[in-house]
Formats: sequence, C-alpha cells, structure tokens
Amino acid sequence: MKKLTFFFLTAMACSCNNMQTPPKEPAKDTAVTTTTTTTVNYPYTIEHPDNWEVGNTANTMTALSALKAWEDGKVDESLKYFGDSIRVQFDGLDKKMSNDSLKALLIRSTNNYKTIKVKMYDWESVISKDKSEEWVTLWYSQAWETKKGVKDSADIIDDLQIKNGKIVRLSEYTRKIH
Repeated sequence: MKKLTFFFLTAMACSCNNMQTPPKEPAKDTAVTTTTTTTVNYPYTIEHPDNWEVGNTANTMTALSALKAWEDGKVDESLKYFGDSIRVQFDGLDKKMSNDSLKALLIRSTNNYKTIKVKMYDWESVISKDKSEEWVTLWYSQAWETKKGVKDSADIIDDLQIKNGKIVRLSEYTRKIH
C-alpha cells in the first residue's frame, strides 16, 4: 500500500510540474503595437494605390470655415480661404476661374436663397505620401429655401484641394434628397 501511495504521489507531483502556466497578459497601460506589411491584390489597379496619409487639421479648418461663411451669406469672408485661381467642378460646370469670378458665381447662387442650412456628417484631411497634394473631403447635407418659398435638400460631398493654406480646387458631388 505504501508503494501504491508513493506511486500516486510521484505521478501527481510530476503532472503538476508539467502543467504549463498561461502566458502573462500585457499590463493594462502598456500599448501593444503591431505593424504588418501586406500586399493586397485589388480588383482594379491605379498608379499610386494606398497613397494617402492623415493630413493637417489646419486644412480642415480652412475648408469648414469657407463653407460656414458661405452658409451664413458672408461671401467675401468665404473667399478669403480660396486662392487667386480656383478650379471649380459642379454638376454641369468644370472651369478654372479667378477669385473674382468665383465671387460673382457665389453671389448669384446665394441671392436665390432665403435660407441655407448645412448639417455636417464628417470630414477627412489627407496628404499624399510624397507630400505633393493635400485634400479635404466634407460630407454633409444641405437644406434650403428659395426666395419663392420652395424648400429642398441634398446630400453633398466636397473635395477641396488645399495648396499653401488656400483652396485651389473645389469638386462638389450632389444627390438630391426626395
């Protein structure tokens, strides 16, 4: 019986010794960073895939300030954020124009409205990896009432190219809300 008890105690001791301890978890305040380089085979190819990094918040402020001033009917204030020459692309319009020509265009458009209201959804500022291009994209809805009392709204995406702190290109994509 003593041999049998000794055998069980020895077996138990050996099995306790062979148990693996679970790996320690990193401390809660320790940041774990993993970097992976993965080649992705996209179904389409472009010249510079994955070319963008997060851009400057000052560019976002420029784009938002220009839009807010326009929404408030302050065309002159809005134009301070634009360069001397701007490429403007709207539905049915693709033209490079001077700041003065843009002013005339904006005044004509705002003169048609009694009210304009922007509801911002999101924005993103990006810069190309080679630092040659900076863009801000704005996603928002816009509701308005014309001076004739007609109310309407649209979802809008604005892509604004920023150069030396000024907007030099404005591409606007609109979807009417029905």
